[in-house]
Amino acid sequence: MPTVTYTHDDGSQQTVEMAVATNVMRAALANQVPGIVGECGGSATCGTCHVYVDHSTEKFTPPSGDEEDMLDWTAAPRAGNSRLSCQLVPIQAGTELVVRVPDKQV
Repeated sequence: MPTVTYTHDDGSQQTVEMAVATNVMRAALANQVPGIVGECGGSATCGTCHVYVDHSTEKFTPPSGDEEDMLDWTAAPRAGNSRLSCQLVPIQAGTELVVRVPDKQV
């Protein structure tokens, strides 16, 4: 199973296992990870699942045009490693992903 570690502003971390092909937002919601809201349910239309990806842990396809647009409207500042967690889908067992959850989503 893939794992994802969510790092919070206070330095605390929560690591969860997730099924292959489950997005990082759904894994957070299923495991009550604070700071991931996911208002739109994963359709990349709200920006409330914004995370900063540690690129050394997993490579994903570049953001779609819709994701790029939504990243311009996130509550926390956009950075070079900003992604919507609903668009991050590990496709291999054993994948280890690390993301930092912004201090605010709305």
